[in-house]
Amino acid sequence: MISSRPYLVRAINEWIVDSGLTPHLLVDADQPGLDVPESSIQDGRVVLNISPSAVKDLLIDSEMVTFVARFGGVSRAVTVPISAVEAVYARENGRGMMFPVDEEDEDGTAEHDSGDDSPEGEKPDRKSKPNLKVVK
Repeated sequence: MISSRPYLVRAINEWIVDSGLTPHLLVDADQPGLDVPESSIQDGRVVLNISPSAVKDLLIDSEMVTFVARFGGVSRAVTVPISAVEAVYARENGRGMMFPVDEEDEDGTAEHDSGDDSPEGEKPDRKSKPNLKVVK
């Protein structure tokens, strides 16, 4: 399956904006393809305000988050690989969603713990129950 991350980032961002709050992205600054001002990187991470009043031309697609924002009064294009997004949340109350660190391996296939101890390479029994966890 394709990654759910871009869909969830778009949905949570829309939910936060519709709630009248300020959406922020928490981004892993060590990911290749990230283009943000060096001064915005702290402890290997970047927090970006992506509210409609703070950015122009926001686009969240399956590969990248792109927009134009002002840093120190200067407009700058920002590019964030979708895989670098660690969380999207509301500044005011912290509500949002965190994402797993390694959603995909290098060949693009998803790495998920199926919860069983089957040998690697075996397909799980399709008749077994789904393995979902409720997170509050």
